[in-house]
Amino acid sequence: MITKTNNRILLLILKNMPVILFIIIFIGFSLLDHRFFTAQNFDNILRSSSFVGILAVGMTLVLLTGGIDLSVGAIMYVAGGLIGIMLEQNFNLWLSISVGLLSGIVFGLFNAFIITKLKIIPFMATLGTLTAGRGLALLITHSRALSFPASIKVGAVKVFDLIPVPVLIFLIVVTVAFLILLLTPLGRQIYALGNDLEAAKKAGLNTDRLIAFVYIFSGFCAALAAVVAITQQGRVSASFGSGIEFRAIAAAVLGGTSLFGGVGLVFPGTFIGVMLMQMIQTGMVYLQVDGYLQDIVVACVIFFAIFIDAQRIGLLRKLERRTIRIEKDMDRYSKKPAPEMMNGD
Repeated sequence: MITKTNNRILLLILKNMPVILFIIIFIGFSLLDHRFFTAQNFDNILRSSSFVGILAVGMTLVLLTGGIDLSVGAIMYVAGGLIGIMLEQNFNLWLSISVGLLSGIVFGLFNAFIITKLKIIPFMATLGTLTAGRGLALLITHSRALSFPASIKVGAVKVFDLIPVPVLIFLIVVTVAFLILLLTPLGRQIYALGNDLEAAKKAGLNTDRLIAFVYIFSGFCAALAAVVAITQQGRVSASFGSGIEFRAIAAAVLGGTSLFGGVGLVFPGTFIGVMLMQMIQTGMVYLQVDGYLQDIVVACVIFFAIFIDAQRIGLLRKLERRTIRIEKDMDRYSKKPAPEMMNGD
């Protein structure tokens, strides 16, 4: 029989599984290749994972409501294409970036509209937006590769000679989302919506507005991720953002965010998940794993994340129910009046 103490220990392990996996994999790669355990490598991992991390933060908020956003890669391409075309037409750099970011907000608003008003499930709604978005981006760019001026290639620049620009933007996004989720009524309402949609409605929450917020936030994050990727890569091509949505979902789920909604944290959860994904890819490069096999490994990581999520949520709910039952039994026993002593005893 599982004791109350064992329940708590197992719950603690399950809830901190992302951190445990991170430590195990980090130690493993460090033992396999000494170059992995360096400050420079850690800096490279942070820098390389920054734009995927921004996507994953937006995706986390969507997943918390029980939804999903498959359109983020297409939004990246549209935003990047718009910025590139405007710069080619000699528009101001900041105006071009603003238009790119605005396009992400518009796409997020469109996703929210078809989900809340047309009642199309998030998977199908955002799958349609993904297809339409990539088609629109190909139309905007005429399928050309766009190169950007040196003024926007600031991915290697460090603020105060300490933090690279992409990493700083990533950390700001993580901080903002973390504060929203933990310190505001909006964050608590997002969790409530993900835990039980009908209960949230009965409690008087405006669920349509909550859904609109998370999809707009996700769209903005996708456009911002495009800007960050451009500062590092300096170009946009037809493959820009292709398939990146699955890495963002995997990073969020690896970080402990549930695909079923209502469970997850941006920090340390999603932050650790993003680092974990990039760490695996970097480790495979150091170990000279065949490039063709790397995509297979990433696919296995995605399957593993989904499997772990299903198992973790099932066990957590089972153990929490059992813990509650044990606590109730103990309370009932402690409140039970002692039997009266018999005469003569």
